[in-house]
Amino acid sequence: MFIIDDAAATRQSIEALVRSAGWRPEALSSAYEFLAHPRPEGPSCVILDVDLRDLGGLELQKLVSAERPDLPFIFLTGNSDLSTSVKAMKAGAVDFLTKPAKADALLGAIDEALARSRSVLARDTEVRNLRDRHASLSRREQEVMARVVAGLRNKQVAFELGISEITVKAHRGHAMRKMLARSLPDLVNMASQLGIARS
Repeated sequence: MFIIDDAAATRQSIEALVRSAGWRPEALSSAYEFLAHPRPEGPSCVILDVDLRDLGGLELQKLVSAERPDLPFIFLTGNSDLSTSVKAMKAGAVDFLTKPAKADALLGAIDEALARSRSVLARDTEVRNLRDRHASLSRREQEVMARVVAGLRNKQVAFELGISEITVKAHRGHAMRKMLARSLPDLVNMASQLGIARS
C-alpha cells in the first residue's frame, strides 16, 4: 500500500501505524513520485492527503482509478471540506478522514480497501482466464457458442452456419468442456462477462 503526504511527520506517523498492523507500506512525498512507482503485485490501496502540492488528491484519484480500479483510495484532510469529501466518495473513495485520523478508523478503512482490491483482482483474473479459454476454442466452436448463448436452438444454429445439427451438438459440447461450463446458464454468464455477441 502507499502513503502519500508531503508532510514528513504525517507520513512517518501513518507508516508506523500501518507497519504495527503488519502491513508493509511505501511512504511517498508526492503524487508524481507515486505515479513513477512500479505497479504493486497483489491487493493494495492508496492513503493520501487530499491537498497534495504537486497534484491534487482528487486529480490523482481520477487519473489512477480509470486504469487501476484495483487500487482504492483513502483520503486524509486537514480541514473538513464536505464538497471535496462528496466528490471523493462519488468517485469511489473508501473513506475520507480528518487529520489526525483515529487509528481504528484508518485501520478499518485499510481493511475495507484491501478487501475491495482483492475482489477486483480476483474478478480480473477470472475474466482473463475466461478470455484464454475462449481463445482456445476453434473458430467454429466460437461461432456455435455465440449463437447458443444468444438463445438459438441447435437446429437454428445449424441452419445459420450451414452445418448439420449433429455437428452443432459436437461443437457445443467441445465449447462447454473447454470453457469449463457446468450448464448452459453458466456458459451464458461467461459469455456475458466476455461481452460476446452473435456475429
